[in-house]
Amino acid sequence: MIKNRLKKNLKRRKPWLNEKIEAFRLYDRDIPEYPFIVEIFKEHSVVWKKTDIIIDKEKSHHFDELIEAIQDVMGIEKEKIHIKERTKKSGQDQYEKLAKTQSTFPVKEYELEYLVNLEDYLDTGLFLDHRPLRQEIQKMNGTGRMLNLFCYTGSVSVAAAKAGFQTYSIDLSKTYLEWARENLKLNDFDREDHILLNTDVLEWLEKEKDMVPFDLIFFDPPTFSNSKSMKRTFEVEKDHLWMIDKCMELLSKDGVLYFSNNKRKFKLDNILLEKYLIKDKSEKSIPQDFHDRKIHNLFEVRHRND
Repeated sequence: MIKNRLKKNLKRRKPWLNEKIEAFRLYDRDIPEYPFIVEIFKEHSVVWKKTDIIIDKEKSHHFDELIEAIQDVMGIEKEKIHIKERTKKSGQDQYEKLAKTQSTFPVKEYELEYLVNLEDYLDTGLFLDHRPLRQEIQKMNGTGRMLNLFCYTGSVSVAAAKAGFQTYSIDLSKTYLEWARENLKLNDFDREDHILLNTDVLEWLEKEKDMVPFDLIFFDPPTFSNSKSMKRTFEVEKDHLWMIDKCMELLSKDGVLYFSNNKRKFKLDNILLEKYLIKDKSEKSIPQDFHDRKIHNLFEVRHRND
């Protein structure tokens, strides 16, 4: 049953995989007896399971069947199937270090490449659910400046650089900023045109006022964070009003802000709807290979210019 489902899913994905996409979700808990997620990264696979799933002997058997099916359908060697446990994570927890292999390799996505690491961290270095947004951004006529807040490994900055934007990427992690630097380098973008700043994003937002406006801003904060490096506790629904206002102060008159977050029951403050032109692009921004239609929220925010 699971082998047939993987074959069926692969066949459905073939038309757009031919557009040079090497990282995608093959299986997303389609069958109740197999409550797992399977992602493909070139000749590797990542299998996500909940922490307590193997306690159930029947599901343990199903898990073994899934691993065999991945090998048969995708031709992936067992040692290149990486098992990760899905637990409720918040803030920087999703980026916690698990190993020190430094085993990175590039995967293609349309005309660009991104480095992934499937062993050292809970996450891989590339958020597959933002693939449609990256494609939308790289098709823009980027004649101005782009700001990427909580930039992680800089994949959206790379897409913006492809469009022609000068990028300004900010993150508190030196590790991920270096990863972003390598992603830019991998795609042959001049480092001098793309600034990487290692600092607390929230503190930077509160202080920065006199900067030259940005024409594109991507703001993807964690749902919650109490990082020791940050001076405050942060929760995206509680704090998003002032953060959006700060971003809009830095946005040019005709610019666009993409505000994204992963809180499943997130509600946008009505005050923002009165102040700005806002489109909820969440549903249209979820890739077709994702069964979970609430994987992220995405809002397009513009000045009213009345």
